[in-house]
Amino acid sequence: MPFYDYVCLDCNHRFDVFLTYAEYGARPVACPRCKSRRVRRRLTRLRVAKSDESRVESLMGDLSDPAALAGLEDDPQAMGRLMRKMGRELGEDMPPAFSEVVDRLEKGQSPDEIEKELPDLGTGDAGEVP
Repeated sequence: MPFYDYVCLDCNHRFDVFLTYAEYGARPVACPRCKSRRVRRRLTRLRVAKSDESRVESLMGDLSDPAALAGLEDDPQAMGRLMRKMGRELGEDMPPAFSEVVDRLEKGQSPDEIEKELPDLGTGDAGEVP
């Protein structure tokens, strides 16, 4: 007996409706805020489980092309995007220090500037997991 996500086409209110499988499509749905029946079901994002092998293949696609890596050290934003993708593909919670560095890179800060501003990075003092 799932919840279904809807959006009202009159007031743009998003809401969930609990419907049995038998009720879905048979019972009219109305917006709880304005009572309009002009609603549309929203499709939520899906999460796809990946095997470790497929994660590595995805990363290797990005890392195997030397042209894709050329100039990476001179483009902190591209480096940040690559690091963020690597973090997602690993499927593990990264320490706060990782997110801090990636955020700074994506804003265009150079690795040297980050290292000067966060001298304890990597020593376990900046939220790093030992």
